[in-house]
Order: sequence, then structure tokens, then C-alpha cells
Amino acid sequence: MDLAAFRALEPLCWRAPSAHNTQPWRLRYERWAITVGWDPADALPAGDPTGRDLRLSLGAFVETCLIVAADAGLRLDFVADHDESAHRVGRLRPARQPYRTPFRTADVCARRTHRGRFADGPDAAVLAAADDAARWAGGAVRVVPAAAGRLGALLRAADRQVYADPAVVAELRRWLRLDRARPDYRADGLSDRCLGLSRPAAAGLRTALAAYSVLRPFGLPRLLAAGDDPLARGGTVLALVAPPDLDAAGQVEFGRVLMRVWLTLHAAGLAAHPLSQLVDVAATRDALGALLDVAPERIVHVTRVGRPVAAAARSARRVDRVGGRPGSKFSDNIPDSRCRERALHG
Repeated sequence: MDLAAFRALEPLCWRAPSAHNTQPWRLRYERWAITVGWDPADALPAGDPTGRDLRLSLGAFVETCLIVAADAGLRLDFVADHDESAHRVGRLRPARQPYRTPFRTADVCARRTHRGRFADGPDAAVLAAADDAARWAGGAVRVVPAAAGRLGALLRAADRQVYADPAVVAELRRWLRLDRARPDYRADGLSDRCLGLSRPAAAGLRTALAAYSVLRPFGLPRLLAAGDDPLARGGTVLALVAPPDLDAAGQVEFGRVLMRVWLTLHAAGLAAHPLSQLVDVAATRDALGALLDVAPERIVHVTRVGRPVAAAARSARRVDRVGGRPGSKFSDNIPDSRCRERALHG
């Protein structure tokens, strides 16, 4: 197994998505395999107490590793070996043939979360393709009906509950990057650019959250929830429905499905804006299940999808400037250059 060849590609794999852009995944190189695990310091115990989003992001990372390796001609597959206590989900190991996938490294690099305005949503053919990607693993992609404003009311209710929880807000503050002078601004987290905030809006949000403990009793959670309406920016809301009784290891595998769904949408010129709060809050998840006529626990991801009116900012990634090893915090211009090279020559 050519570990050196994959090490050189590893920064490209870090383009996988993760909640709050925490990039929790870690690789440990062994003689005949690469163990895929995570750093609990980059988990979200308040906002993601069940670990659902963590495991989905780890699965998305595994899928990204396999796509990048296959595009480079490396023969790898993934063997699941989920161990919560060891912070491990499985191993990348040598295979007889490269991973079979329609996607390329260029797709991984170009995919972006987009919180801006959409011109329109996916058409029937794209919805069918995304649904096919999920059905291959026993799941489904469902359109969430607007239901005469019901969806908007659910989203506001979920936002209010999220902002009312001091632990969740403290965690969010840890990962917000609203000050461009911060040393970690180009490393991880949610930047003002990625959130689509102007500098005055970012400064206002930073000030409000800094005074959260004082302003919370006076209605700050309601004001924050009312301050944004992503549904007004267009697109179609989709729910990713998992098979029944999905365990922790199954959620990792379904994270691979999520990545394939997102790349399917990207290939059609579309982008996604996750609305995870709808499934993070039990009451709104139950109501969403009723709208879709599906068991609420099967809904693992909700996202607004559409054709972007303007390009979104690229989220930051942690890469090592010299050896391609994560850990040091730099901007993601090095992986971008490798993405362009792979798109041209890969």
C-alpha cells in the first residue's frame, strides 16, 4: 500500500463537510491500513448530543477519501469497524481495484455549502437521481412540502429552541469566525463570509452573542431566530430518510450516502444549505415526520437545495503547508491548487 501517495492527497480529502466545519476526522497510518477516527475535541456534545452529525460527517469523509484515491489511481476500500471508546469508525485498506464512483476530485473540491439566494430548486430528474443514491442504501430523499407556511414556522421554532440553550450557544460561539483578524479565521469554523454576513452584521452578531447571558432573559433567542429566513432565499427543502433502526455504524455508512447525494446535486449545478436544527429539536423533528408521513427518527438530514445566484465563499480547512498533514492551521489555498491540477490532469 502506497501510504506516501495517499498522504499527499490527504488535504484534498479534508474538503468533506462537517457540522460547524469542525473537521473532526483523523487518520492514523499503519503498515497495511489507514485507520479513520475522530478527535472528540472537535465534536459538538451540546448541539449534536447523539453524535448523529458527527457520524454523518465521518461517513462523508470516508467517501471523499475513496473518491480522491480512486481519481488518483490508488486502490482502496473501506472496512467498517466502529468503536466509540477508541474513537474509530474503520479502516482504509488495499483493494484489488480502485473504488468505483462517478465522482472526481474536482467535484469534491468544487462542492460548497451555500447559504445565499437560489434561482430555483432541483427538477424531477435531479430529484430522482438523488433519491436513487439514497435508495441504493435503503434510504430515500423526500421533498418537504411548504404546507402553507408550516415549514417556516417549524424552522423558527427550532431556531428559538437552539438559541435558548446556553450550552448550544456557547458551542456555536466557539466555532463562529466573525473576526477576520483571528488566527483561526482561515482554519475551520463558520466564517462571516460563509454565513453570508456583511461586516456590520457580523459585528452585530458578535456583540449580541457576547452579551448572551445578559440578554437571554429579555428575548434574545427569539430575536436571533427571527433575524434570518433562509426559506425566503428560494430553493427546495429536502429530507434524507435513513433505513429503520440505523445504529451508530450505520449512520457512518449513511454519511457516505449523504456525500453521494450532495455530489449528485453539485453535478447538476445545485448547492445545499443544511437546516439541521429541524432534526436537532425533537418537537420539530416529530412535526417534520408527520409532514412526510415517516418515522421521525429516520430523518437524519434536512437541507435547502437550489441553483445559486452567486458563488459562495469557500470554507476554510486545516492543512500543513509542507507535508500535507492536517493539524497546522493555514488557509486552504494549497488544496485548491491541487484540486485545479487534478481537474486538469486527473
